[in-house]
Amino acid sequence: MSAQDVRSRVSGPSTPPPARILVVDDEPISRDNLALALARQGHETVTASGGTEALGLLQDSDFDMVLTDLMMEGMDGLALLREVKSRHPDVEVVVITGYPTVDTAVEAMRAGAYDYLAKPYRIDEARLLVHKALEKRRLRLEVARLREQLRERTLPVPMLGAAPCMVELKRTIAQVAPSDVTVLILGETGTGKEVAARMVHLFSRRSEARFLAINCGAFNEELLESELFGHEQGAFSGATRQKKGLFEAVEGGTLFLDEVGEMSLAMQVKLLRAVQERCIRRVGGTADIPVDVRLVAATNKDLKTEVETGRFRQDLYFRLNVLVLSMPPLVQRREDLPLLARYFAEKASRETDRPAPGISDEVMDILGRYAFPGNVRELQNVIERAVVFCNGDEIRPAHLSPELREVSLHVSRAGDRQPMTLEECEREQIRWTLEHAADNRTLAAKLLGIDRASLWRKIKRHGL
Repeated sequence: MSAQDVRSRVSGPSTPPPARILVVDDEPISRDNLALALARQGHETVTASGGTEALGLLQDSDFDMVLTDLMMEGMDGLALLREVKSRHPDVEVVVITGYPTVDTAVEAMRAGAYDYLAKPYRIDEARLLVHKALEKRRLRLEVARLREQLRERTLPVPMLGAAPCMVELKRTIAQVAPSDVTVLILGETGTGKEVAARMVHLFSRRSEARFLAINCGAFNEELLESELFGHEQGAFSGATRQKKGLFEAVEGGTLFLDEVGEMSLAMQVKLLRAVQERCIRRVGGTADIPVDVRLVAATNKDLKTEVETGRFRQDLYFRLNVLVLSMPPLVQRREDLPLLARYFAEKASRETDRPAPGISDEVMDILGRYAFPGNVRELQNVIERAVVFCNGDEIRPAHLSPELREVSLHVSRAGDRQPMTLEECEREQIRWTLEHAADNRTLAAKLLGIDRASLWRKIKRHGL
């Protein structure tokens, strides 16, 4: 048989947690016997007669583990192993071989296999190996989940949006992120410059390292220098101990300098040296400290004008202005309003432990007429306020601020283009994310700010 689902649930004190396992072998008897033995332990097993069929099943559905025979016609077990680990890195793979050698074992382990099983094997031996592999996967995913929870405490809004300008922006980010060069993000306040910076980090080779952000306009010159470069003990009054700066703390990762246009000229000289020389010197120190950091800078100022007026150094501008991302204001992407408003409503509801209210057509009409000078950040504040005042199952005009309720008196409707529905926006967002995550659903779920199970349900619902 080409593909057969064998479902059996058997409870017991020694039964491992149920998993979804793909058994691949071109010998039907061996394949079905192993699948049945694992099903009797409570697992859901699916079978495939070869590597090509197995990849198709993995593409269409989620699995926790693959057991594959080594010697098969067409795509052999090692080739399948490499493809699985490339496309689905979270899936554990065990290679089954009738020709166990040291070279075979080493090659399989190097390619990412959890272990190999030598024929002939006892069923109990196979069950134990599967149990250990699944336990390793569970622990790895649990650690990743806990790390992600810690990251999400500081994560800003995901980069949601299906407007043409946002699709183009996200496509550009996916192209420039892997290059590791400095990126300059331009845009009005509240357009999501830090969100874009985090996407650059997530798509880069530094994604497993740290991402740190600092608002350069929030510190005076002395404090900003200490924050960025650190200081030695006794460097100034109150420096009772040595402190590492952000350049050292984010070693190997990405440092986001928000509002870089607010830096003093003296600080710009010090930043220029760090960018050019790839080393820093702590305040009060004499040693040069090498650093491996990717810089992403952002500003709401016109740096060309700042250079012309002498408020920003031209040489630093050229160093930062290698790759430029321009964030569109919200008025240029009004079709994204339903998606963003719904996201903020659900987010605010989760934080207040209450059901998420719907958003009435009247409210969406008001939001569509408003200019949003504060952009996405202002929309978030508007929706969060409305959720607080909403005591029913739908946000109504009465829950908005007086300024918004009277918006039609001083703001005219912008354009006749009909906004996309929430479902259409969500489908386009998921489609784009999957495409640029190379169909890696773990990465796509991370970028979308949801778990893999939720992503899988949305993929099925939207027919992607």
